[in-house]
Amino acid sequence: MCLKASSSLLSLAILLGVSSIVSAVNITRALDKYPEFSTMTELFAKTKLTPIINKRQTITLLALSNDAIGSISGRPEDELKNILMNHVVLDFYDGLKLKAIKDKSTMLTTLYQSTGLGQQQNGFLKCSKTNGKIYFGSAVKGAPQTAEYITTVFRNPFNLSVVQISMPIVAPGLGDPVEVPPTPPMSSPPAPSPKEAADAPAPGPAEEEGYSDSPPGGAPETAPASAPSEDGSPAPAPAPGPGPENSRKKKMAAADEAEPPTSASNTGLSFGAILVLSFVASFAGF
Repeated sequence: MCLKASSSLLSLAILLGVSSIVSAVNITRALDKYPEFSTMTELFAKTKLTPIINKRQTITLLALSNDAIGSISGRPEDELKNILMNHVVLDFYDGLKLKAIKDKSTMLTTLYQSTGLGQQQNGFLKCSKTNGKIYFGSAVKGAPQTAEYITTVFRNPFNLSVVQISMPIVAPGLGDPVEVPPTPPMSSPPAPSPKEAADAPAPGPAEEEGYSDSPPGGAPETAPASAPSEDGSPAPAPAPGPGPENSRKKKMAAADEAEPPTSASNTGLSFGAILVLSFVASFAGF
């Protein structure tokens, strides 16, 4: 009976040990897949925070890219260590859980608070929502909430979550605050290259001075076509202009219009001539 109990306890111990190993946090292994966070991994090792973090069963790391963490990487080691501990939250938060927060702001406990050195809530962070975006900042009264949530980088549910934020969080009393990066100015449209400007067609005289009322050279303007009359009959053709050809056509038309002698007038002349001849013949007979 005692042997069975001992075997059961041994099996339970082994199971708990394996479970602890499987569920334990390994922050170095999680970040090794993402070279853009290599500086943060190096700073954890430099400040001897890696083994302390890996002992935790549940954490959320507020990760900073190599560019973002550059503003604090040169600070004294003790100051840097305290700032980094404030980026390790002792709870599990991924993108889904952060977006599901209903309150306007939520208090988060950090690894720095567990050291017992926290003062005036500088070991806590505040997570707030503004205009659909999620921001982090120190929970100290009046501290700015300027570190914006960007994305969830890695998640092992309920053990380890790595979420990227836009800038470091330096709580009052832990060092000088980090200035918010200025918003990049809106870029104006690029000016055309000299080649494009040379290829563009130059405006002609008409475009510069306006169109003239008559064609160049003083040529006569063509008469516009007459609109049809209201009753549907075709409009009269425009009168031809002066010229030798038109004068000749007018003379021919006048000659054609002269009426030739009719047959009745020819008959009258013949009858008169006969009467005259008859009268002359009668006179001669006498």
